[in-house]
Amino acid sequence: MQPDVIQTLVESEDTMIPFMIFGVGGIVAVVAIVFSTIKRISINGEREKSRREIAAYVAEGSMSPQDGVQLMNASPDKEA
Repeated sequence: MQPDVIQTLVESEDTMIPFMIFGVGGIVAVVAIVFSTIKRISINGEREKSRREIAAYVAEGSMSPQDGVQLMNASPDKEA
């Protein structure tokens, strides 16, 4: 593109509105995806930490293996 064409696009408000809408929408979408990924990583990390703690309780004998299995299977959200 030539510089005068770019200047004309920038000066015209009618052509800038769609660029601004898609630009802001794209930024919002990227931020939502990043935060969703961070949330999923956090949930999975906490779930694994809980499983390790339950396994430690079972190993030290302060919890029966049946209780440990029940706790591990009691997750309300299996897909996260």
